Amino acid sequence: MMSDCSPAALSARIDPLLDGVLRQQRLVGAVVLVCHRGQEVYRRAAGHLDREAGMPMRDDALFRLASVSKPIVSTAALALVGQHRLGLDDHVARWLPYFAPRQPDGSVAPITVRHLLTHTAGLDYGFFQPPGGAYALAGVSDGMDASRISLQDNLRRLATVPLAYAPGTRWAYSIATDVLGAVIEAVTDLPLAQAVQQLVTAPLAMRDTGFKATDPARLAVAYADRAAGELRPRRLRDVGDDHLPFLDGMAGFTLSPARALDAHAYPSGGAGMVGSAPDFMRLLESLRLGGAPLLPPALARQMGESQTGACDLPFWPGRGFGLGFTVLTDAQAAATPESVGSWRMGGTYGHAWFVDPAQELSVVAFTNTALEGMAGPFVMELCQAVYGSKEAGARETP
Repeated sequence: MMSDCSPAALSARIDPLLDGVLRQQRLVGAVVLVCHRGQEVYRRAAGHLDREAGMPMRDDALFRLASVSKPIVSTAALALVGQHRLGLDDHVARWLPYFAPRQPDGSVAPITVRHLLTHTAGLDYGFFQPPGGAYALAGVSDGMDASRISLQDNLRRLATVPLAYAPGTRWAYSIATDVLGAVIEAVTDLPLAQAVQQLVTAPLAMRDTGFKATDPARLAVAYADRAAGELRPRRLRDVGDDHLPFLDGMAGFTLSPARALDAHAYPSGGAGMVGSAPDFMRLLESLRLGGAPLLPPALARQMGESQTGACDLPFWPGRGFGLGFTVLTDAQAAATPESVGSWRMGGTYGHAWFVDPAQELSVVAFTNTALEGMAGPFVMELCQAVYGSKEAGARETP
């Protein structure tokens, strides 16, 4: 069971954490929301929207969502499934005849919509590959850089690179949601931004969420973790591309913060959206409560069930993958106080979120500091503060 989750109790646990990470210069700014049993029980905007200009963070700040885009676009695809316009086992080639990447032996293996949603399509991300890897050589964009190619051009380039494995045989976090975005365009005969608006954001009144910042004055400045010898997070470049190292041997992230203001940037379904924390909470709560008005309950339930069996995911021990995000299968292996069945993901620019259906709990933490806000100690510290747990343990029942 969670500890007391009254507004006063949550403030007493979360406020000192936020104050501490800001004082330690691990984060520049953050917006944290907690909903319990359908009621908002915590909301705080802390730190700076723009440190150099002295602008405080605001709870309706806009953030570059990076991979927080994935559950939004995945929900749009499932909305089409719910309308019987798209099938989970449809071959992608039915909708994108030009997209037929081959396996290393030269054969073409059918990729399905389900493979895209579960990241079992045989695809990869360039930032996982070594510098100068196959995606870089083919000119494939990960969806966060300043590339001016179209979505279709990017997928044509992607299709020239052999698949990493036969679809359906393994799991690997990948650019699959960008391919899914192109499928949505083909099914709806609409640009992806317009399709996502019709299928997801308009029905939920997510007016701040799209593929371009709706109000540049509210767009949080992007920062990166302190490097060795630095006293505070560095501001990412306002123009052009910046580089953010990831793990040893990997190319790391190529980021263009200005992409959020570029109406000509291609719509990356996996990484290209902009939005606010309150908007995203609306989506999470809609899915937690059964999917209305977006999805039928059976699809919403399937979205939050692991589709990848009992095997742990790379980078996410104790978790499987549903139709758009991770699903907790072993709380002890994940060293988390979340209940088994909880959903979780993050975003490169510094975001983390999770939903614990058993506890009727949804949490959104958007920050403007990569990678601390996505993969740093802050993520688990916040989780423990929400639950009132000093030590992680299995939570399987409410």
